[in-house]
Amino acid sequence: MELKKTITSIFMVPTLKIDREKLKGNNFLNAYIKDARKDIQYENCVYLLFQPDDLDIFKDFLDGEYERTQQVIDDYDYEDGYVVVVYKLDKKYKRDFELITHGKYSLTSENFQSEFPKIIKLKKNGLQRDEVSLQYRIFNRTEDLIRFWEDKLGVTFADDQEVWDGFFESEETLNLNNIKELCLTKN
Repeated sequence: MELKKTITSIFMVPTLKIDREKLKGNNFLNAYIKDARKDIQYENCVYLLFQPDDLDIFKDFLDGEYERTQQVIDDYDYEDGYVVVVYKLDKKYKRDFELITHGKYSLTSENFQSEFPKIIKLKKNGLQRDEVSLQYRIFNRTEDLIRFWEDKLGVTFADDQEVWDGFFESEETLNLNNIKELCLTKN
């Protein structure tokens, strides 16, 4: 089951420097800025949702994360094998994260943007190819992305218009009931 990636996943999780293969191998589903089931929310944190296939491998990953970084501040389990790991965001990017939450992607700092690779390696059907990363395209308002949205939406973009969805707290809040419902309808 593939959930639509949240803006939190696209722009905040990469700054945590978690090994991509370990995320994928532990069935990382998405990241959020809040958890709807929790009365008390962590400030300046992200909630990473996993549904690991192998709990022993996941425990090794989690132990490794606690050793690798002090940014992991909590982890907890939900029913049906869901696990949430809470990471503190890097304070040096506080202003950039605020810009992200206001949909001002192209205004983020050079330092923040440098956290994201320009080129990523994609594997499809056993073939590997290089492609310009989504974040780079969004930060730099690349012509191909502008054209894509103009064609899809049938509009002409202004020179200062952002080329990605806005940040909506409701879509960036972990609501496990909605996710389970989505899983049931897709299976």
